[in-house]
Amino acid sequence: MLAYTYIKEGTFALTEKPKPTLQDDRDAIVRVTLSSICTSDLHIKHSSVPRAVPGITVGHEMVGVVEEVGSAVTSVRPGDRVTVNVETFCGECFFCKNGWVNNCTDPNGGWALGCRIDGGQAEYVRVPYADQGLDKIPDGVTDRQALFVGDILATGYWAADIAQIGPEDTVLVIGAGPTGLCTLQCVLLKEPKQVIVCEKDPQRRTFVEEHYPQVLTVEPEQAADFVRAHSAHGGADRVLEVAGAPDTFALAWACARPNAIVTVVALYDAPQVLPLPDMYGKNLTFQTGGVDGCRCGEILSLIAQGKLDTTPLITHTYPLKDIAAAYDLFEHRQDKVIKVAIAP
Repeated sequence: MLAYTYIKEGTFALTEKPKPTLQDDRDAIVRVTLSSICTSDLHIKHSSVPRAVPGITVGHEMVGVVEEVGSAVTSVRPGDRVTVNVETFCGECFFCKNGWVNNCTDPNGGWALGCRIDGGQAEYVRVPYADQGLDKIPDGVTDRQALFVGDILATGYWAADIAQIGPEDTVLVIGAGPTGLCTLQCVLLKEPKQVIVCEKDPQRRTFVEEHYPQVLTVEPEQAADFVRAHSAHGGADRVLEVAGAPDTFALAWACARPNAIVTVVALYDAPQVLPLPDMYGKNLTFQTGGVDGCRCGEILSLIAQGKLDTTPLITHTYPLKDIAAAYDLFEHRQDKVIKVAIAP
């Protein structure tokens, strides 16, 4: 089968690999019907993910059809249409039982697919712990509607949840990339009083203004003054940092009012500085880390009800054989790209 493969730093290539087989009785084999390129794939390409293993098939954002299941799998069967979770988790360890599945203690726990084991930018993928890692797509929900459920939409849903958003809050979302836009949709589900999106790219600000007219937008340079002018207590009540740019962590805490919650889900290329003397007295609460993506069933239900719709984010679709061109488009932000779907 065709599989897009991490060869070495700076190099991915389309290679021929054997179709995956079951390795454990809790595995499933999924025929990939649609996948996508994620910014985290670019982090692997440029060696910002040290645990990524050369030789693996990349890709962790996908939907498909179950082809085969191990003898211990009970939640899905061959023929089921499914989303695939970005995280691998056993469901039985201390962290899984508390819902902290990103820290599953299994050797393949956390982000494994497309990082430490073969992922889904391919024709088939093996999914460990299939009962936890797969969710059935409801009738009437298309592959394109479900494509982001297991990764960036799960991230946005988790981020909005841990931010503890209330109806009187002013919420600032920093970053209107794909994950930022998914986070924005999930923030709007909470129905806060005001939502502001900070984004440096004018095309992305325009996208937000066209699709979410109730949301205010601002450039980073004006963000601190703008947020203070559009909030009741000297800054945003809740800040969600989804950009991961060099200055956005500092911008997040600077835009927050005293005693606010700052939720950081961005993946940074370099360490960030926490300037405690400058922050002293602000009494901020930081929520940080990787997504605990164990509520994909809830997200699929919201999609089926018409309360979430991320299909406008899919601006381009490429066949798997042309995935290198798709990566070039996505990495260099050409042609107003937001997300690229890959059809095997």
